[in-house]
Amino acid sequence: MRWQWPLAVAVIALAAVPAVLRYLVFWPMDQWQVDVEVYRDAGVSILTGRPIYAAMTEAPQLLPFTYPPFAAILAMPLAWLPFGVVGWLWTAAQVAATTAIVWYAGWRLISRAGPWVPLALAALTAPMLWLHPVSDGIRFGQVNAFMVLACLMDLRRPRPGLLRRVPAGVLVGIAMSIKLTPGVFVIHYLVCRRWREAMTAVGTAVGVTLGAWVLLPEASFAFWGGALQDPARLGPNFGTSNQSMRGFLLRVGPEGVLGTVIWLVLVAIVGVLGFRLARELWQRDDSIGEVAVVGLLACLLSPVAWIHHFHWVVVVILALLGAQPWKRSRADADAWWRSRRLVAGLVVGAWFLMRMPWWGISWLNHPDWPELPGRILQNADVAGGLVALGLLWWVNRDPGVAAQVPVERVAEPAATT
Repeated sequence: MRWQWPLAVAVIALAAVPAVLRYLVFWPMDQWQVDVEVYRDAGVSILTGRPIYAAMTEAPQLLPFTYPPFAAILAMPLAWLPFGVVGWLWTAAQVAATTAIVWYAGWRLISRAGPWVPLALAALTAPMLWLHPVSDGIRFGQVNAFMVLACLMDLRRPRPGLLRRVPAGVLVGIAMSIKLTPGVFVIHYLVCRRWREAMTAVGTAVGVTLGAWVLLPEASFAFWGGALQDPARLGPNFGTSNQSMRGFLLRVGPEGVLGTVIWLVLVAIVGVLGFRLARELWQRDDSIGEVAVVGLLACLLSPVAWIHHFHWVVVVILALLGAQPWKRSRADADAWWRSRRLVAGLVVGAWFLMRMPWWGISWLNHPDWPELPGRILQNADVAGGLVALGLLWWVNRDPGVAAQVPVERVAEPAATT
């Protein structure tokens, strides 16, 4: 059925139409693809010799480049194309990357479709493009889809065929060289005593960073010696878009030292429980659940996590639905197990389909309305991340999970290579 792949591509393209029309066709031009404009301007800065971290995008945004110098080097090809072309190509690449995330994270679900695999992939990908974090990534022209895909491919077991000769940890290290938040996977490696992966990731990041330092010494000094320590470059940390636990505390208080202490305590509690869960999932050969948990921790524990950083929710939903094979010894228990996973996946999917943080802002703009419901909505993605962590624990707490078939013993279809 060769017609299925073209049809699947058409379905995915149609699913992307609402976000594309809203953010690339009808969106105000002074807000059009503002983040990919930042990347492109960094490439322009290298080619023209202007300081990378002193340059700003055009008014009214006036956004600085906030990534390490290696990311600016990767952005150089963008400078050779007109900005309008870059915006459309970047959007297409985000849709393709999200489709690849669904393919690699959801293969054990997709493979059950037999000859209808292409349409199953399209059916799972379509609603993922409507999730608030994913559509926000399209709105701004963000890089998160590529970060999620890189880390997923690095940790997924069995490894994708095209990476079987690439040491585990290399893609995480490259991702760290572009954006610092994937460094949370190094902590996960250390918690699991996976010393080789940790050293490979850190070594790759250090090697790439030193290479960028040789090519761009002034920019490297400017970033590591100044721009990195300036939180104001990231935007207002207390704004609704910051859906990390720290962003929540900055909005609701308390302020000052007490607020910092509370945040550190929350980071310690959520971090200990989250990394413990990720380690258990790794021991059970559930690499998709492992990536889902650590990805959520990257958002919740970070001082700043914009809404589009929650692109990890794509992996979370597929982990909840059951990216791993279930033990089929008892039909009744198996049916109950599936229903529990289905409920959990639908809860998280529905939660992040809604744009609750912005509903909260609309509510708070009515001074006569009670404030509490507005505050709850305003911080919904923080709560959603914590709820997703709890659901990942819930669907995996049954003793039968420990009897899952080890990943190494599960035949990997040739299509995944």
